[in-house]
Amino acid sequence: MLSIIIVNYNSGALILDCLQSAELDLFDLDKIEWIVVDNSSNQADKNLVTTAFPMVQWTDMEYNAGFARANNRGIELSKGQLVLLLNPDTLLQRGVVMAMANELLQSNLVAAGVQLVHLDGSPQFSGSHFMLGGLNHLLPLPYWGALLKKVAALLIHEKPAFIEAPDYAEVDWISGAFLMVKKEAIQKAGLLDPEFFLYAEEVEWCARLGNYGKMAIFGQYKIVHLIGQSIQEAAEAEDNSYTNLTDKKGLQLMVSNHLRIRKQYGIIWFLFQLLNYTWTIPVYLVCGMLELIWNRKSPLQIVKPWWGFTKNIMVLWLIAPIIIARKPHFYKYL
Repeated sequence: MLSIIIVNYNSGALILDCLQSAELDLFDLDKIEWIVVDNSSNQADKNLVTTAFPMVQWTDMEYNAGFARANNRGIELSKGQLVLLLNPDTLLQRGVVMAMANELLQSNLVAAGVQLVHLDGSPQFSGSHFMLGGLNHLLPLPYWGALLKKVAALLIHEKPAFIEAPDYAEVDWISGAFLMVKKEAIQKAGLLDPEFFLYAEEVEWCARLGNYGKMAIFGQYKIVHLIGQSIQEAAEAEDNSYTNLTDKKGLQLMVSNHLRIRKQYGIIWFLFQLLNYTWTIPVYLVCGMLELIWNRKSPLQIVKPWWGFTKNIMVLWLIAPIIIARKPHFYKYL
């Protein structure tokens, strides 16, 4: 049996679209179970989804528990030998889910993913290799990250992330939008880390799963991912990207990425990242003002985003002792 787990946070309409895109064989209760874990205690969402699809098991976390804790609840309830973590903002393509399940069952892999695509069919990030110390998290930094990216392009010829994956590509971690895992691997590696609220939790989880086997992206199988749509609304973010570090969503990204680096790579790499983020504060202000002046715009336009970025770094410094000490903590900042 395959257990499909979807985490809901005011995403009832998206989940309904996702379920409506599924083929009839995905509602065979002898082969598939659907579990929705609700973080919003939204009765309207529950009524909308379970009325149309009464076979859905709906369980309420009774608080906004985030991605890791909610999926852990779903995994604990699941009966399948395979578990699929599926984002609510996905649209399933014909034959993909069962084909992936068969591929994974017949392989020695512990986990597998698909090629995620935008609504227009263009490819989007689906999986990646690790970069030592999580150095890729420096690339979104304003101005400083752009310089580091140019340096990396000269030194590193093979990019760690797959934008368009081949039919089979082994990776170190898989996007949590569609992440299929063998239950036996979960029993060995453990559940997702409940200290994460959102972002980077699947990366840290894949690092532990990878101790028990390989994982891969099957690029010939595709599903549509309406990237970040539900999160953008919940976080009141200006966009659905993962590069804006100036708002609440940016703070959550910073915290989760630094937490993952501390857990996976240790204190030295954590401090290296934190110091690079801190160094970017004056770089952002000076370079931003110069760019605006060059473009004959008011340099004061940089103040609002710069201050948002700076405040986020200040919060990161405040919680740095907790992260370094590995004290139990729920890192929720949205």
